[in-house]
Amino acid sequence: MIYIVSGVSGVGKTTIGILLSKKLKLPFYDADDFHPEDNITKMGDGIPLQDEDREGWLENLSQAIRKWNKDGGAVLACSALKEQYRRKLESIPKKEITWIFLHSEFEIILERLNSRKGHYFKPALLQSQYATLEFPGYGIHINVNKTEQEVLDEIMEHLNNPKSEIGLLGLGVMGKSLAINLASNGVKVAVFNRHVEKIEVDIAKNFALENKEIFNFPWFDDLEKFINSLERPRNIFFMVNAGKTVDIIIESLLPFLEEGDLIIDGGNSHYKDTLRREQLLKESGILFMGTGVSGGEEGARKGPSIMPGGSKQAYERVGSFLEKIAAKDKDGNPCCTYIGPEGAGHFVKMLHNGIEYAEMQLIAEYYHFFRFGLKLPPDEIAGIFTDWNKEMQSYLLEISIDILKRKENDDYLLDRILDAAKQKGTGGWSTNAALELGVPFDTITAAVMARIVSGKKEERVQVFEKYNSTTTNNISGGREISSQYFSAYKAGSIINHAIGFSLLTEASAEYKWNLNLSEIARIWTNGCIIRSAFMEELIDIFKERPGGNLLLHPVIINRMKDHRKDLLAVISEALKEGFPVPVLSAAGNYFLAYTSEQTSANMIQAQRDYFGAHTYERNDKSRGEFFHTNWKPGN
Repeated sequence: MIYIVSGVSGVGKTTIGILLSKKLKLPFYDADDFHPEDNITKMGDGIPLQDEDREGWLENLSQAIRKWNKDGGAVLACSALKEQYRRKLESIPKKEITWIFLHSEFEIILERLNSRKGHYFKPALLQSQYATLEFPGYGIHINVNKTEQEVLDEIMEHLNNPKSEIGLLGLGVMGKSLAINLASNGVKVAVFNRHVEKIEVDIAKNFALENKEIFNFPWFDDLEKFINSLERPRNIFFMVNAGKTVDIIIESLLPFLEEGDLIIDGGNSHYKDTLRREQLLKESGILFMGTGVSGGEEGARKGPSIMPGGSKQAYERVGSFLEKIAAKDKDGNPCCTYIGPEGAGHFVKMLHNGIEYAEMQLIAEYYHFFRFGLKLPPDEIAGIFTDWNKEMQSYLLEISIDILKRKENDDYLLDRILDAAKQKGTGGWSTNAALELGVPFDTITAAVMARIVSGKKEERVQVFEKYNSTTTNNISGGREISSQYFSAYKAGSIINHAIGFSLLTEASAEYKWNLNLSEIARIWTNGCIIRSAFMEELIDIFKERPGGNLLLHPVIINRMKDHRKDLLAVISEALKEGFPVPVLSAAGNYFLAYTSEQTSANMIQAQRDYFGAHTYERNDKSRGEFFHTNWKPGN
């Protein structure tokens, strides 16, 4: 085992490292002794080292670690302030390295440095080290504002009674999958689930037993014991239903938490609730992150897309955990990035779900029209979608193909499913956010309303009987006619994404979140529900044009010019034949309105001025000048 004692200069790495080496009867090494002369000269002159200065130093240490491990182990004192430095030092299996992070307040360490004599590190460099420090979410963390013996005793307590790096609270489908994902990536996880007789019985215990052949999950149904099983500062990740449940859990956790502990809400909480909770916990010195997790059960287990928001300090501490368990993009980078402060992470996840609502409804509309308008059997529709998905590479099209093929005995299972959809709230929340920010949100709002209408099944059956609603079938179907439909489908999807990202742009400006749309698109290219080939394109499109409506990009303009006629033709055909296509129609209406030089709003303004004297602007006068007319005849 290699023990690496880390931290900024002045925390006592060398002193504690020597004491620890004696206690463990292992040789001690100081990473400072491996610096080349040029580095020592720079630091002696008060010049901070750059990453290129550290390359050779880190490689020397990495080779030495391999040798020491073969020889039986060692204790190394090394600053290792950045995660990238720590990864370069991990030249042996992670389980054979124990990281010990020493830390304290800047003022305390500065005082220590000022009293230290004969060392080449200048106190003035301490500020740059704190700025560089990326606090890890793993390892043993010790506050050194105590005696050397107390620090050593605390380290030995951790080594003799190892604690979990992260605690996962809430073992529903997503919670269980995330726990397995974390453990599979070498993170020591403790799990908790409440125990309620006849309702939730032995959930945590049974989960641990089910997985004992592969993983050792310390399990708890006692909250205090669960908290005390975690490394300090504690990292608690919970996956529970949004709403009051989250507040109840936070309230129950608080009596057992200490300053510097971190709570991560991985559920679909409302972004304003996340902001409120972060501000509330900040008063007690508790860190809080609202973290969107997308990918469903499979994604949570194998690699979701993760959208963390809140304190940057908190992300620097647990970002390595989240990046380990996230899906990987085409370049092998984690589909996880720091989104922004406050409720930014949950806002972005909310909008992801809004786009998802409309993409799902768009596919459903095509299925319904093909099945009952064109009279195509499900397997033939699956064939059309398969052809489309060679280009689209859409996860939602992919799963729809599987759904269309699935049979129960000799019947298609889809035909046995009640046509009444549910919505958990994120779609409606995104619509409300769009209204608050004044952003057109046609496709996503239409998708939400379509689900609401679908839920009125009994009422719809009664209305159908009263109107004797029947549809004609004057059109011929088949895969040979799918080109126009495919063109319209692509147009609808493009418009839906343009609408969604427009809300992100407006929210970023309104809340000063500085959202990186290109990076958000990147982490949505794998692991999440709306991943597709188009999302891959959006990475570069938003790099070229970080803001503005997607429909203004030259590539998209040319594409929509090709699709526009087909979009309007398919909408017209479906409606004429009596088939509702709410999202496709909303996409068409939005596109026509957004690309119209003249709209009907002049009549709206005249009406408002007529009955409410709200005034209006004139197109033959300067913007900002307002007029009122007495519209009644004879005046």
